[in-house]
Amino acid sequence: MAKEFIVNTTSYETRVAILEDSGVAEIFIERKKDRGYVGNIYKGRVTKVLPGMQAAFVDIGNEKAGFLYVGDICDDKRAYEGFLEGEKDLSDEETEDELFNEEIPGKNLRKNESEPQIEDLLKNGQELLVQVSRDPIGTKGPRLTSYITLPGRYIVFMPTVDHIGVSRKIEDRNERFRLKKIISDLNPNNYGFIVRTVSDGRTEEEFKTDINFLMKLWESIKNKSENKTAPALIHTDLDLILRVIRDLLTSDVDRVIIDSNEDYERCLKFVREYLPIYEDRIKKYEGTEPIFDAYGIEIEVDKALGKKVWLKSGGYIIIDETEALVSIDVNTGRYVGKKNLEETIIKTNLEAVKEIAYQLRLRNLGGIIIIDFIDMQKEDNRDKVFRALEHEINKDRIKTNILKISELGLVQMTRKRVRESLSKSLCQPCEYCDGRGMVKSATTICFEILRKISKELGKVSGRKVMVSVNPVIADKLYEEESKAIEELERIHRKKLVIKTDFDSHLEEYDIMVI
Repeated sequence: MAKEFIVNTTSYETRVAILEDSGVAEIFIERKKDRGYVGNIYKGRVTKVLPGMQAAFVDIGNEKAGFLYVGDICDDKRAYEGFLEGEKDLSDEETEDELFNEEIPGKNLRKNESEPQIEDLLKNGQELLVQVSRDPIGTKGPRLTSYITLPGRYIVFMPTVDHIGVSRKIEDRNERFRLKKIISDLNPNNYGFIVRTVSDGRTEEEFKTDINFLMKLWESIKNKSENKTAPALIHTDLDLILRVIRDLLTSDVDRVIIDSNEDYERCLKFVREYLPIYEDRIKKYEGTEPIFDAYGIEIEVDKALGKKVWLKSGGYIIIDETEALVSIDVNTGRYVGKKNLEETIIKTNLEAVKEIAYQLRLRNLGGIIIIDFIDMQKEDNRDKVFRALEHEINKDRIKTNILKISELGLVQMTRKRVRESLSKSLCQPCEYCDGRGMVKSATTICFEILRKISKELGKVSGRKVMVSVNPVIADKLYEEESKAIEELERIHRKKLVIKTDFDSHLEEYDIMVI
């Protein structure tokens, strides 16, 4: 599978598109004025402890206070060791997603009531070192953790714990043992490390370089923290381009094409220092056409903002993103099939499966996702569609959980929400409908105006009433509702004047007595 990174940078925005077989698989956007906080380390001050939520608000100097759960508080080594003995082990964590700083486990540490409570660990005004594990989403502030993680090229350094794990995607037992031994031998102070997937086959010397760099970085962070007063920013993670190169540039990537001279030189320097074997894959874009246009990416971005996605057969899917969940509805559309209804349905559903998996990645949709497949009569067909969905979703780097197709044809799944979706990043609520997705019809507004006039006319003096409305409403009042206006004039003995306001919203109107 051919794979390329296309990088477009301007003074105000950086965009990176991942192409797989010339198709856009994922898009990452970072705007200079509202760059994300994930990976940043702060010296914060506790502003409010919430025993009922077993969490605390922490001031880190940003607009919104961070949210710190009790399980994300690193208070002592024993608590972490107790977690490691539980159901989940760090060695099972997939760390490929460090571009988005997937949380190092900790939030589920204290399931037993005998464990320390939030009020025993934190007090108002207390200062502590925290890291942002999730950017603010909607009205929620950033998610914080005191389990500091510093991602390198081949390892993730965890200075606050003592544990060595290996990515579960490295399946060979001998290789896992070899990697664990190398890290153990290089670990001078019983720090914690997770060996990343890209480490498969790497030498001890490569790990030594990574570990030395990360330990120096940690010493620098500690020194800065001691000399700063909370709230204060202590450490900032790499910018988008360098994070992509650090975390995602592997042997299966053919080229990284960059359209900015400055960023090309900066990336080349970074690769020469940390990833010299990939130096020849960093390319400067030499075309005259904007790079995202040249590779057809702009069109795909626009398509990814629409609700309806057409399938090749003529069917389509509707994607509705709400605050609580994402709903995806599959329809046959123009596709009528050739033999029988069940065959038409199964073909549409199977085609939709690939498109849905693609759209989830492209749009970065997360949280609870409900997929409404077209109802299938045969159990075998439902199983076939479910297996196809599982196969496609397994290609996704982001953690997902899928439940079996119900008798109603619904699939319930979750996809880890690691950053804002593409639509939330690029769009804002419609000022006309206020995010409802619809506005009142012209007929509804006309009747609303007539009722309001009828209610107010009996209470006011004056001989004339002027109604200022949108041109569409004015036309409808003059034409279709003229008899209703004449009746109001007759009953209340007042003249009604309809004034057209070209600048008014469809639902806005103003009634004035003259």
